[in-house]
Amino acid sequence: MNKIKAVIFDMDGVLIEAKDWHYEALNKALNLFGFQISRYDHLVTYDGLPTKKKLEMLSRERGLPRELHEFINNMKQQYTLEYIFTKCKPRFYHEYALSRLKNEGYKIAVCSNSIKKTIELMMERSSLLIYLDFFLSNQDVARPKPDPEIYSKAINKLGLNPKECLVVEDNENGVKAALASGASLMKVRSVDEVNYQNILKNIINYETGN
Repeated sequence: MNKIKAVIFDMDGVLIEAKDWHYEALNKALNLFGFQISRYDHLVTYDGLPTKKKLEMLSRERGLPRELHEFINNMKQQYTLEYIFTKCKPRFYHEYALSRLKNEGYKIAVCSNSIKKTIELMMERSSLLIYLDFFLSNQDVARPKPDPEIYSKAINKLGLNPKECLVVEDNENGVKAALASGASLMKVRSVDEVNYQNILKNIINYETGN
């Protein structure tokens, strides 16, 4: 069996409880023009996709004028930053998990469909940036999740083979991307499941074939 040498985290819903922030920020921007995404559609269809992809889908399916995309996207990013500054705070069990993994020699990366500025700010505000070897955003790839490009690029950057990397994901688009990259997968339902004990358990299970 391959030995796990790196842990690659998704961000929203894994290290940061930001799903609602993105949902609320986009709806706040869409509401300026009389559009809205229901919570059901967000969870079933849009969760984990980049804002530009969501806007393109709204144009195809619901007639959102494409000339509004740039303005809505800019407003959404501004609203998201406001949520980050007011709500994004360190969680001890995440700091502990990443510090232990780092001390034990694991490489650590974040791969998110968010933009670079958002990832950097969230990681800083949560006191996790110091533990990362690097992070990749949707601006670093041509095809965001559910395409595996972002995970494949991270694995290549780490100089490892896919099975030596454990990807921690929470939503279906991210899970599809992780599996398609060939990486080992730890699927979680919430940020509370992302702790050192659970990560270590998954690493041991993969290395022993359980």
